[in-house]
Amino acid sequence: MEPKRDFYEVLGVARDADQRTIKRAFLKLARTLHPDVNKEPDAEERFKEVNEAYSVLSDERKRANYDQYGNPDGPGGFGSDFVDMSDIFGGGFGMSDIFDSFFGGGGSRGARATRTRGRDMGITLRISLVEAATGVTKTVAYDRLAPCDDCNGTGVAEGGHEATCEHCHGTGRVVEVQRTIFGQMQSQTTCPMCHGSGRVVDNPCETCQGEGRTPSHETVKVDIPAGIHSGQSIRVSGRGEAGVRGDVSGDLVVTIQVLEDEHFERQGDDLVHVLEIDAIDAMLGCETEFDGILPGERVSVSIPKGCQYAQQVILEGLGMPRIGTTTRGRMVVAVRVTIPTELDGEDVLLLEKVRSRRPHTESAASQKQQADEPKKTRPTKGRQRKRPFRGGKR
Repeated sequence: MEPKRDFYEVLGVARDADQRTIKRAFLKLARTLHPDVNKEPDAEERFKEVNEAYSVLSDERKRANYDQYGNPDGPGGFGSDFVDMSDIFGGGFGMSDIFDSFFGGGGSRGARATRTRGRDMGITLRISLVEAATGVTKTVAYDRLAPCDDCNGTGVAEGGHEATCEHCHGTGRVVEVQRTIFGQMQSQTTCPMCHGSGRVVDNPCETCQGEGRTPSHETVKVDIPAGIHSGQSIRVSGRGEAGVRGDVSGDLVVTIQVLEDEHFERQGDDLVHVLEIDAIDAMLGCETEFDGILPGERVSVSIPKGCQYAQQVILEGLGMPRIGTTTRGRMVVAVRVTIPTELDGEDVLLLEKVRSRRPHTESAASQKQQADEPKKTRPTKGRQRKRPFRGGKR
C-alpha cells in the first residue's frame, strides 16, 4: 500500500497557509475533479484525496495534530468533548454530498436555484448516560454550505452589482408559449438567466461563482442540558445550509441518542440499579453504598431484614435530573441475592445449628405425597335393595 501524499502537497499550499488560502485551493481543485464535471477514470479518487486533505487542514485541531504527529487524530485522540460528524453526517452525508448540492445535483445549475433559503441540516449525536445526567457541551465538526468568505455571502465580487433580472422581471419564472394542434399552450418554467432567483449579478464572486456560499468544514458548540432523553433535539439557529446570496440560513438540528450504561437502566427519570447482596446480609439486613450517576456521588441504601430476591428498595431524588428543573427521579435498587459458595467448617456448623433451632416443617415432597394418596372410605350400613323377581321359583 502506497503511503499517502502530504496534505499540503495535495492542495498545493504552503505549510503556513491561512484558512482562506487553504479553502480557495480546495474549491479550485474540487471544481475540476468533481465526478459531475471531470469524467477521467481517476477523477473520483483524486477528488476523495483532495476532500480528505481539506477535512484535516481546515480543522485547527486536526491540523495541529497532523503537523506535530503526522496523524490528524494525534497520539491520544480528540477527547470526549469533540465529535467529528463529517464522515457520518446524516448517515453518510459528507463533503462530496455538499458538492453535489453545490453543483445542483448532477451539474444542473438551473434545477437548484428555485430555492434560495438554506435548508435545515440534521445529525444524530450519541452521548453517555452520565453525560445526559450532568449535561455537557460538545464541539461538533461537520460539513455544510456556508456563506462565502470572499464576498460575505452576497455572491458579488468587488466592483460588481446585483440587479433585478430583466428577463423575468424579478419573478424567477418565465412564460413559454407553444403552438399545438389544439391551439396555443402556455407553461411556466424557471428563468434561464437568473435560475429562478429573480436577481442577476454582473460581476459574480469567483470563489462561489455568484452563489454566495461555498462548501466548508466547520465546528459548532452544542450545549446539551442535564436530563435530556433519547430522541429529543437541540436546534442551533443559522448553522444549517446557508441561503443563496445572503438569504436566510437553515438550522442545525441535533438529535440526541443516549447510550446504554453498564451500571444503570433508565426508565423515564428513574434509574434502576441491580445490587448484589450476600444471602446472609439479605437475611440479617445490612447497610451498603454504591456510586451514583453524578460524579463523586455515593448512594447509601438500607437492606431490610429478610430481603427477598428481586425485592426493590426505592430512594427518592437520586435518579436522573428532570430537564429544566432542580428535581430528580427515583433510584430503584433491585436486590439480587447471591448464595455464598466458600464456607469453612465453622461456618457450616453455625448454619447447621441455626437450621436445627428452626421450627420443624414437613418437606414439600412429603406434603405432596400425602395429598396424592387415595382416601380410604368405610362402606355405609343400610338396607340392601332387593333384586326384582323375574319369574320362576324364589
